[in-house]
Amino acid sequence: QVQLVESGGGSVQAGGSLRLSCAASGATYRSICMGWFRQAPGKEREGVAGIDKFGSTTYADSVKGRFTISLDNAKNTLYLQMNALKPEDTAMYYCARDRRQWGPTCTIATMPRRPLDWGQGTQVTVSS
Repeated sequence: QVQLVESGGGSVQAGGSLRLSCAASGATYRSICMGWFRQAPGKEREGVAGIDKFGSTTYADSVKGRFTISLDNAKNTLYLQMNALKPEDTAMYYCARDRRQWGPTCTIATMPRRPLDWGQGTQVTVSS
């Protein structure tokens, strides 16, 4: 059973930066795909950024150029570097991991349709 634990959330002013981490424990193989999602109060969960096991990345249009997803396979840790934060980035951020080692090409848009394990989330609050 894979466990995902997010950290690094907090409160920042607009224009600031945060780096989220997601530590995966119990994994015995490298997943085909991992990603970050977020959910703001009263809104549906949305994909933010995804990365496949070959290092290819995809981003939601709303975060392109500001957020960077990366994966340290040696540490089994997924990261999300968030720069130039805006109040509309305020949300609970979740890490997700595809349960499969191999599979179809992965993008953040297609991740919700895949079998995923989820973390418990970390809150990001951006004030204006």
